[in-house]
Amino acid sequence: MTSRWMLEVEKVRPVDVRWHVMSLAVLNEDRLDELPAEYREQLATAWGPVRVVIAAQQKFGDEIVGPLYTALGTRFHNQGLGATDDAITAALEEVGLPTSLLDYAHSNEYDAELRTSHREGIELVGQDVGTPVIAVPGEDGGRVAFFGPVVTPAPKGEAAARLWDGTLLVASTPGFYEIKRTRTQGPIFD
Repeated sequence: MTSRWMLEVEKVRPVDVRWHVMSLAVLNEDRLDELPAEYREQLATAWGPVRVVIAAQQKFGDEIVGPLYTALGTRFHNQGLGATDDAITAALEEVGLPTSLLDYAHSNEYDAELRTSHREGIELVGQDVGTPVIAVPGEDGGRVAFFGPVVTPAPKGEAAARLWDGTLLVASTPGFYEIKRTRTQGPIFD
């Protein structure tokens, strides 16, 4: 949902979204015993798609990550196909990548690169959060990075811009750490 919102923000603010590979499967691999069985099953199926994305990035460059992420997410979530080999293959075809990249869904060949990419993202915000992580240049020349926002449905147009402006305002405030409330509904894909 955050990725859809960021694509909206890019239309209405001077933002150039650059995609970075992170994985909840990597984030949680050392604490699986603490997680509910249903969530462990979801994490087990999360390895395949992210391995395909990291392989595509390694072979075809950073610019493929966003389009492939969108093609995968549309199939998995909007179309309700889940993270199946058929859905991954169709996403690869849509963005013009060889379907042979599906082989990486069942391979750990690029897991070191996946873990490095994930670590680079999570180190910006700390281990107590998940994905998504957004990082922007800070006023002091460093970076302002934060988890989220998690929002559904993704705001459009000026609503997306207002959320962006407010998120940057709070995230860049020294000493600011968290806003959170309980989810009352699942993702709305429109």
